Amino acid sequence: MNKKRLIKETVKKHIPQRHLSSVRILYRIGMETIYGIKRTGLINIAIVAAMAAILTIFGALFRTSFSLTSFVDKLGDALEISVYLKQNSDPEYIASRLNELEHVKKISIITKEQAWEEMNEDIDVSGLVNPLPDTLHVTVDDPANIGAVCENIKKVPGIENMSYAQEIARKLQTLTNVFNTVTLLVLVAVAMLTIIIINCTIQLVIQSRKDEIEIMRLMGVSNWYIKLPLIFQGAIYGFLGAVISLIPLNTVQNGLYKLHDFLNVPPSEFAMNIVVFCLFVMAVFFSAGGSMLSIKKHLQV
Repeated sequence: MNKKRLIKETVKKHIPQRHLSSVRILYRIGMETIYGIKRTGLINIAIVAAMAAILTIFGALFRTSFSLTSFVDKLGDALEISVYLKQNSDPEYIASRLNELEHVKKISIITKEQAWEEMNEDIDVSGLVNPLPDTLHVTVDDPANIGAVCENIKKVPGIENMSYAQEIARKLQTLTNVFNTVTLLVLVAVAMLTIIIINCTIQLVIQSRKDEIEIMRLMGVSNWYIKLPLIFQGAIYGFLGAVISLIPLNTVQNGLYKLHDFLNVPPSEFAMNIVVFCLFVMAVFFSAGGSMLSIKKHLQV
């Protein structure tokens, strides 16, 4: 015991008094936070479970949106505008003109001779005159831009006709927009539910410690010394909820990986890392923010 006391006194001598005082204050704030959580009792389980549930819903939608974007991008690459050229048009020249258009990603030239050879492999058309035109396959950078690119292609001389899967492109873009909108709405719901849950919890803590807080105020204790344990308590609820939500999110992640393998679409490399980071930041931020709102409403300090 004497040795421990000697070490403690030696350490104290090397720590400036102002720093030592700050450490003591932080220690007391930490203990007050733990004390507040203990006072809440079994309600803590319900709070963390509710937080985990709403964060899981948001996390699952957010993670799925990354996969949906990958699927749309992959399908978008497969959506090509087939441009049929007039007789005696120069495919190389027209391809260079189309390559200058905005949103054009890639152009492949299929000459009428190549197309005729491919057809001849499937159907015996020997002896017939080749009626096929030279064709350009134009790939755009985003399915949403196919319509605009088509309008610009029509203005280029030497083009007879064109075709593309307009309905598929439109539905893909609609699906992406709907999913992004739903994810945004769920984010707003997560924020509101988190703030409501934390607000009710902190209100209970404030009511249970009303006399104690009043005594501290009369003793001239700093307002932040009273506020910080309650803010940290809310942040801890958010953090624990985010930790628990990782368990079902891992299941969602594994399911999406299997779907990516099945469709042969590479998943986003950092998708899960981004989701986890946003989940923890949101959970802690919204929970701490809910605590601050509750303090402002129910505790006049």
